This record gives sequence, C-alpha cells and structure tokens, in this order.
Amino acid sequence: MNVQVLADSFGRISWASPGLPGATQDLTATRAHGLVEALGEAGLECWADCA
Repeated sequence: MNVQVLADSFGRISWASPGLPGATQDLTATRAHGLVEALGEAGLECWADCA
C-alpha cells in the first residue's frame, strides 16, 4: 500500500492520503492526489526521501 503523508516540523501528521496499490511510485501517487499543485499554490516546500 502507498500512502502519502503530510507532517509538520514536529512530525505531527496533518494529512494522509487514501491508500493506493503498493506498486504505485511515490511521485505518481503524489501527483494523483494533487499534492504538488496544492503545496505550490500554498507557497510551501515539499521534502521527500529518495527511496
């Protein structure tokens, strides 16, 4: 299962996406949930791991 999570700088979860199949690439999942656009519109930076 692939779940995208947004957390604040203290590690508190502020949002979690609905689950997608585990084979879904992270960037594909992020785009499917509109996170890239939403964060950009809000003027927020997106930090992600490389795994």
